[in-house]
Amino acid sequence: MLSGRRLDLLDPQPGDIEIADIAHGLARVARWNGQTTGEHAFSVAQHSLLVVTIAAQAAPDAPRPFLLAALLHDAPEYVIGDLISPFKAVLGVDYKTFEHRLLAAVHRRFDLPDTLPAEWTAEIKRADNLAAWWEATRLAGFSFDEARLYFQEPAHVQKKGHPGAPPAEVASAWPTAEAQARYIRCFQELCRS
Repeated sequence: MLSGRRLDLLDPQPGDIEIADIAHGLARVARWNGQTTGEHAFSVAQHSLLVVTIAAQAAPDAPRPFLLAALLHDAPEYVIGDLISPFKAVLGVDYKTFEHRLLAAVHRRFDLPDTLPAEWTAEIKRADNLAAWWEATRLAGFSFDEARLYFQEPAHVQKKGHPGAPPAEVASAWPTAEAQARYIRCFQELCRS
């Protein structure tokens, strides 16, 4: 890692994990395998910030650790990359076990429980799915009908019949340095007491 830390992927230790490495890596990992509109790839860092925004809007009184967990939900991808869900399924349970072990180490590093409360996990997954919907339909060229084939249609889309205005985070992809800096700023804000 650029911080000088060495992370054993088979036995990740919390002390070998630095937020600067996570932000650096996630800002350089492209969602949708880079197949998005605009000059820059839509990064996992920007996606993570979108998930935090959605989670915070859904639960305005949520505790900071919940929002920190939302920010870090894809943190393992800073070293293993962003694999699309169907490919993860083909790889099997061993991949998921590996990914969960790395995420548990990230959680311990930042004083979160190894396993999040079920309601947090469900809410973060809901925000993650909504983020994927926005990204697919606003940046990756999916029509709403195509998105319905691959993603769970967000409840508010089902109720209104349209998705409404997209969050600012999906208006366009940010340059790498901006995504990295915004990720670090969000982390710092969530860690303030």
